[in-house]
Amino acid sequence: MPEDDYDYDELLQRARKDLPDEIADHERFQIPEVESFQEGNTTIVTNFGDISNMIDREQDEILKYLLRELGTAGEKDEGRILFKGKIGSKKIQEKLDDYIGKYVLCSECDRPDTRLVKEGRITILRCDACGAHRPIKGRKKKEKRPSVEKIEEGGIYDLFIQDIGREGDGMARVGSYTIYVTGTTKGDRVKVRIEHVKGTLAFGSVVGKGST
Repeated sequence: MPEDDYDYDELLQRARKDLPDEIADHERFQIPEVESFQEGNTTIVTNFGDISNMIDREQDEILKYLLRELGTAGEKDEGRILFKGKIGSKKIQEKLDDYIGKYVLCSECDRPDTRLVKEGRITILRCDACGAHRPIKGRKKKEKRPSVEKIEEGGIYDLFIQDIGREGDGMARVGSYTIYVTGTTKGDRVKVRIEHVKGTLAFGSVVGKGST
């Protein structure tokens, strides 16, 4: 058949068939999507085992990272995660994406064909595809707490939600105070009206978005 008689789609399909398997596999790699639902005051990720297998990392290490970053408690349960509190799937997905970017994807070729190795006290991410390697950076410094002498009932404060409490409410810390705010999750910046203060514990509700 003359070369001019080939159509574009046929040539493209032939070219794809000639690609090495490892390249074809790389083209198909996508960051897995979190599948979750809420049951009472518990958030359940149903496809945790599949995610762990897809990115080739130990479930315990992924879970440890997610619990720390989401500021909550949780446990594995037959390929699922059970988180304490109501946590949106978008928030869980953001933290999973962060984990994959830090502990899985090669910074040079952007492929997931990597492994974690220890060199002394430093954890190194080595890429078996291109040979690149990089150290895993440490955690970011915690945000400084605002300086406030006293939290008062009826007062409105600009707060950064740092953690999630056992009952699923967001937690902010201001000076010596711990403030629980309903309807918030870790990472939110909100304006909060204080409804009740008891010692160094305070409870409030959101009245608007906080300043960045």
